[in-house]
Amino acid sequence: MKLTEKKFYPWLVVGLLWIVALLNYLDRQMLSTMQQNIGADITLVADPKYFGYLMAIFLWVYGVFSPFSGAVADRVSRKWLIVGSLGVWSGVTYAMGYCDDFEELMWLRGIMGISEALYIPSALSLIADFFTGKGRSLAIGLHMTGLYCGQALGGFGSMVATTWSWQSTFHWFGIIGVGYALVLTFLLYEKSGHGSAAPASRKTDTKVKKENVIQSLATVFSTMAFWVILFFFASSSIPGWATKNWLPTLFHDNLSLNMEWAGPMATLTIAVSSFIGVMIGGPLSDRWVKRNVKGRIYTSAIGLAMMIPALVLIGLAHNAVLSVAAGLFFGVGYGMFDANNMPILCQFVSSRQRAMAYGFMNSVGVIMGAITTQLLGGLAEKVGLGMCFAFMGVILVVALVLQLAVLRPKYDDKDQELNLEAETIAE
Repeated sequence: MKLTEKKFYPWLVVGLLWIVALLNYLDRQMLSTMQQNIGADITLVADPKYFGYLMAIFLWVYGVFSPFSGAVADRVSRKWLIVGSLGVWSGVTYAMGYCDDFEELMWLRGIMGISEALYIPSALSLIADFFTGKGRSLAIGLHMTGLYCGQALGGFGSMVATTWSWQSTFHWFGIIGVGYALVLTFLLYEKSGHGSAAPASRKTDTKVKKENVIQSLATVFSTMAFWVILFFFASSSIPGWATKNWLPTLFHDNLSLNMEWAGPMATLTIAVSSFIGVMIGGPLSDRWVKRNVKGRIYTSAIGLAMMIPALVLIGLAHNAVLSVAAGLFFGVGYGMFDANNMPILCQFVSSRQRAMAYGFMNSVGVIMGAITTQLLGGLAEKVGLGMCFAFMGVILVVALVLQLAVLRPKYDDKDQELNLEAETIAE
């Protein structure tokens, strides 16, 4: 029996990709907490304005290339996209250890944005294909915890760089990533039937022409539900990226902590609580959808509702206990929300277009993150980071209302609806 035919293999895929997800966020996140270390050698990095540019260039490039990476992932082997993506961004991480001026860092962050853009749409659509019903939210949520753990470990970047050096930190994590890419070439496999003209489960003799990219785009964007999903995903990305890139700085300013402690405190608070949110939101969604097809949407909405007051408290609190409590509340809500984005998308978009659709979601979300990251760099001294965080909660209120009012799925998987339609036509 082939490895892919064994019952445990879908969960093995989740485990293999969990490590890739960890490296994905670790390699990009540790720069945010090594600002002072790198700034001692490259002076422009120490300037908040230029540091904002450095963090934003990754997001702009990542956002622009995400839709293209999703379209590619719907048509070619996702295994090799994942392996190649990991290998390239790990090589870039290694090369960053040799930088001695700001321009070199900017170029490498841009290249990292291209390579990392290939990963998420490929990984999530691959997991969604292996889990066609039971366990989909839990599986995707568990994968997302790899991102949270990478974010948390990235928070120790300053501590590691202080112990050794920021150059050695980049070198070693680059080497680890390249080595793991080689491991994946032997253990990761593509789902059978990927890239075919019709969903693999469709049982009909009716011939279905394979869609080109333009036709796939038209199918996805003609659905009002997708526009709503796009909006609430983008809205949540604003505080999502703000906490990743600026929460260490906010804790440093509001709580008068050294960055060596503010970084781990911020990233661990969000990462640990997001993991808890996934472990609550994933199983809850998988059970709820069996009784009510909107169960995934309701679970996601609960998560969004939790994030709103948490953002206000994160921004305005100047007490360590309150700040951490608000961060924990935000993280739980974010985890519940994050675990259900792809499962909700699966209710409205066929498996033939999911990677591309998620690529567009990722693109808009990351571009919003880039705008936010850059704006916060300029508004930090004028308005204050705290007020900016509090205002983000207002945006989420609009997203929550639209999510509950507009999204009305018929089935838990769009392919179920297409299969029934095809069988009706065949009869």
